[in-house]
Amino acid sequence: MPATVIAGIEIPDTALVREATTLVSAAADPVVFHHSCRVFLWGSVRGRNRGMSYDPELLYVGALFHDLGLTDAYARNDQRFELDGADAARRFLLERGVPDVGARLVWEAIALHTTPEIPWRMAPEIALVTAGVEVDVLGIGYEEISEEERAAVVAAHPRPGFKKDILQAFTRGIAPRPATTFGNVKADVLERYVPGYVRPNFVDTILNSAWPE
Repeated sequence: MPATVIAGIEIPDTALVREATTLVSAAADPVVFHHSCRVFLWGSVRGRNRGMSYDPELLYVGALFHDLGLTDAYARNDQRFELDGADAARRFLLERGVPDVGARLVWEAIALHTTPEIPWRMAPEIALVTAGVEVDVLGIGYEEISEEERAAVVAAHPRPGFKKDILQAFTRGIAPRPATTFGNVKADVLERYVPGYVRPNFVDTILNSAWPE
């Protein structure tokens, strides 16, 4: 059976990838599932364009599991949602014989995917999960991907109404645990002591990105 290739990116045809796809597609709603698949593809395209070498299986699992903490089956109310997905991915990989070093890379990729800049200084698998999230959610790196590549990815994994739908998914996933959403404390310092400073708003960044919907 020929390999699936989308926007020049080959989806690894391995048992690990098939099992990851089955698990996440069962646990997540279509919005989160297709978003996660796009994250793998955007991250892969950005990595290819930069000449980065990475393990496609590990990147795939990192991308597919990165928002698993937003699902009913994996969400916990006592920790950040990123850790839910990171912990689940690490267990999944170790149970299937992936060495701890690989499982740890994926854990770090998911745990850090909402932390700007830092993942780009780390291993490619970590950086490229964030790279994919940046494109799909925030529109960062949108222009690095050709119109044809964007069309191919969105045809395979559609995103109708995605901006509003993913914001609703975020809200549902974190509303039961508001204490875990505290962000970078440096924004509090600037807001208090720098006249005219306006805290960047995550929702505005999503709604004003280059994506039409």
